[in-house]
Amino acid sequence: MELRPKGDKIDVLLIEDNLHDAEFAMRALRGEHPHVRILHFQDGRVALEFLFRKGAYAYRTDPHVPKVILLDLKLFALSGLEVLRALKSDVRTRCVPVVVMTSSLEDSDLAQAYESGANSYIVKPVLCEKFSRTISDLGLYWLSLNRLPPSSNHEYPHPDAFANSFP
Repeated sequence: MELRPKGDKIDVLLIEDNLHDAEFAMRALRGEHPHVRILHFQDGRVALEFLFRKGAYAYRTDPHVPKVILLDLKLFALSGLEVLRALKSDVRTRCVPVVVMTSSLEDSDLAQAYESGANSYIVKPVLCEKFSRTISDLGLYWLSLNRLPPSSNHEYPHPDAFANSFP
């Protein structure tokens, strides 16, 4: 499922296969940040195609990347770790902060996420109120307080310049 915000720029790219968690996260973000532009994908491979303008998204001319990516670790088909590795191995998306949001308490998942380039690892709270507060706080930090290097400029060149990248 793709929910496209109005306008070209995206603030948050949410990659989450659980629709309930995705809707709750989007509602929490918009509660504190009503003008936030969110794009949601359930499938990691489709999200990568969108970002790298491949497959069904090859037509995209928009060079902007999101301010932050919220990534579920346990995705179907292409895992969150595989998505993370693809994002961090490509110069076009390397500087985009990726926050892993997962229900996993496994030390091995935590270690692999950071080794793969995660900027943050958040365990999804079970209680709705705590989940909502966690997402709102994430939004405050990553959308309002965090600063990216000026060289990233939230834009990247057309994918033809990187014909052999993206898995």
